[in-house]
Amino acid sequence: MSATQAPATATTKAEPSSRLPAWVRNLGSGTGGPLVGLVVLCVALFIATPFFLTANNLLNILDQVTILGILALGMTFVIITAGIDLSVAAVLALSMMVLGWTSHNAGWPLWLSIIAAILVGGLCGLVSGLGVTVTKLPPFIATLAMLSIARGTANVITDGQQIVGYPDWFTALSTERHFGFLTITALVLIVLLVLGWAFLRYRPGGREVYAVGGSAEVARLAGIKVKRVTTSVYVLSGLLAGLAGVVLAARLDSSQPSAAVGLELDVIAAVVIGGASLSGGVGRVPGTVVGVLIIGVLRNGLNLLSVSPFVQQIVIGVVIALAVMVDVLQRRSD
Repeated sequence: MSATQAPATATTKAEPSSRLPAWVRNLGSGTGGPLVGLVVLCVALFIATPFFLTANNLLNILDQVTILGILALGMTFVIITAGIDLSVAAVLALSMMVLGWTSHNAGWPLWLSIIAAILVGGLCGLVSGLGVTVTKLPPFIATLAMLSIARGTANVITDGQQIVGYPDWFTALSTERHFGFLTITALVLIVLLVLGWAFLRYRPGGREVYAVGGSAEVARLAGIKVKRVTTSVYVLSGLLAGLAGVVLAARLDSSQPSAAVGLELDVIAAVVIGGASLSGGVGRVPGTVVGVLIIGVLRNGLNLLSVSPFVQQIVIGVVIALAVMVDVLQRRSD
């Protein structure tokens, strides 16, 4: 009798929420809630400072979130597989220094140095991925070790000195606006986000990423090569970190071994705020975009309000804690 009644009970509980419009149901999960938060944040900053909703400031926000967005895209794939990559900011710095040293000291053509910098990032991701899949290190430990190795190597390359001066065409990639608002680096971010969204949504490989994050053992029994998928997402994260290093070098017109210190926290925050679950199996590129914009708008607004950088770190930390708490509560309610 009870076995017959159980499905009916489940159906009855599901009926009230199923009658709600999709946009209402999404407010508690997915992209809807973060999107509402972004709108509220923008309205609050518009009221607080007249400089926020100006064309120059909005373009400034777009430029500021380019690096964060590239790193967050790679982190989205990693977190969906129930992993985490703490090394992205350090790998970015290492790639910057490889770019600078090979082009300035070794005399390589800049285009070849760009490729080398991106490949070094991918190599770092490969080492982290193999550390997780082959040596069975927890992702936290494997990428924490890579953080230290990459940051140390970045400083060793030039004994902690920055490398200054790139060709005008290279720096123009991040400064010259086409159609009055779009730089090449921002366009690269947009293209990457579209490709990442399409891959996760429509390609079998995207479904494999979600399957591994949902349950690695079930994915293995279903014939998915879990080690290959897991390693691949860390390689992707490393490649995107290398690309972000190239973009940041173009923007700063220099390579700095201390670049992006602590940026990995903003990256993780953006992905989690965007709806990805640290437990794996959940995450979407549109949500990550919203999370990136929330972090970018929040930092920009705090700067406009002359809030201390130290206080900004506190605010970001609170935002991370709240985002993870919401994720935990949602999973318990499910």
